[in-house]
Amino acid sequence: MDLNPKQQEVREWLARRQAILLAHNYQPGEIQDIADLTGDSLGLSIEAAQTTAAVIVFCGVRFMAETAAILCPDKLVLLPRLDVGCYMADTITAAALRTRKAELPGVPVVTYVNSYAEVKAESDICCTSANAVRVVNSLPEPRVLMVPDRNLALYTARHTSKEVLYWQGCCNIHDNFTRAEAEACKAAHPEAIFMAHPECRPEVLNLAEVIRSTSGMLVYARQSTQSEFIVGTEMGLIHALQKENPDKRFYCPSSCLLCPDMKRISLDDVISALRELQHVIQIPEATRLKALTAVNRMLAVPRD
Repeated sequence: MDLNPKQQEVREWLARRQAILLAHNYQPGEIQDIADLTGDSLGLSIEAAQTTAAVIVFCGVRFMAETAAILCPDKLVLLPRLDVGCYMADTITAAALRTRKAELPGVPVVTYVNSYAEVKAESDICCTSANAVRVVNSLPEPRVLMVPDRNLALYTARHTSKEVLYWQGCCNIHDNFTRAEAEACKAAHPEAIFMAHPECRPEVLNLAEVIRSTSGMLVYARQSTQSEFIVGTEMGLIHALQKENPDKRFYCPSSCLLCPDMKRISLDDVISALRELQHVIQIPEATRLKALTAVNRMLAVPRD
């Protein structure tokens, strides 16, 4: 692949700093194309922890870089911009979670990895959109509190006999995607398989043939014999889907499926971060260790 001058400069700085570039599946294509690793936030952090690189540049939103810092305490984790937040992660604080826990003694807290380190530190166990059902079913208690995503909790509740209490948070991008938009896209592309993310509303998930995380969608499209897909998640994933499957067609069902925070980081930002070693993500050690415990408990849950 031919690189443009700025992409080439990023790769040169990465070599100079003994660094690796991680890019989430929702990042702009020009960043995904030169990343050492692309994927979902937890998968990227786990892979990064196994590399010999001294520096990690995380192109995503802040909680993702925090997860890398939790798992990679011996590495320098850089976030190219500090103004890349997450609506969902912002819907809950550690203090608010402590208050809710006091109201629910004995009820374990299952926290979506799409949350800040201090919230993970107040949790019993973490989950991803791919393993939420498995994590909840692994717990002995008859009911759980899932935070912060209401839609992921409602999806999980459909697939477990446990009582699932939930926080009133959501990803505003997925939550704004409507049933009417999904129906219109399905009508326009009747042969296409509709893949939807569990962060979507229940009425949207009811229309989906496939419900998967971003990584799950990539695997499904790669292995499927179908040639057309409706992609019910942030539109940045279509770049990776199309790149992996050039003979297949992918449709975005709504213009609302675009996250401004995920599109904010530019090649110039990555160059500046590497040149200045700026925007270092640091987690207080006490918080990091508690958050790490919740993440490790999730990783210890047996796979199906």
